[in-house]
Amino acid sequence: MSNTTFVHTNRPGPRAKRLQEMLRVDHAGEYGAVQIYKGQRAVFDRLPQKARLSRLLKEMEEGEQKHLKAFDGLLAEHNARPTAFAPVWNIAGFALGAGTALMGEKAAMACTSAVEDVIEKHYAEQAEELGDTEPELRDTILEFREDELEHKDTAIEEGAEEAPGYGLLKGVIQAGCHLAIRLSEKV
Repeated sequence: MSNTTFVHTNRPGPRAKRLQEMLRVDHAGEYGAVQIYKGQRAVFDRLPQKARLSRLLKEMEEGEQKHLKAFDGLLAEHNARPTAFAPVWNIAGFALGAGTALMGEKAAMACTSAVEDVIEKHYAEQAEELGDTEPELRDTILEFREDELEHKDTAIEEGAEEAPGYGLLKGVIQAGCHLAIRLSEKV
């Protein structure tokens, strides 16, 4: 009889771990986006003169809900957990949405434009990293990237760049998005 002890771990290999990080951060991003739209709608839904904008935000939120549902399934499929920061992103996303909506329609659109700009670039980087190793996931990410680009274009058409302090607002929001990405990947 040997004195060798075998230790079994459930730790994923480096590739599986990286996929879990990608899925965790993508899930967190879609969750945050849903919360941003909910925050914006909490303001604009109460203003009858903003009914058209509220409908537009609801359509974009529904797109993010579709993405979130897909990432819910992908987390389960790849045995990945959501980020521990989800409660923070819940509050922060809603507050960002409501706060920019309270600043006005163009500020709300600046928020959307800034967030979607970061997310679409993030998805492009992920798709490139995945290459042909995970073609289904890459294709899903590229499909969602197209949706994010559409949201960004809509926000710009709705006057995002005309928001007072647009450059500063965009910079602050994007810095927050980059921080959220880094934190959500790991925690």
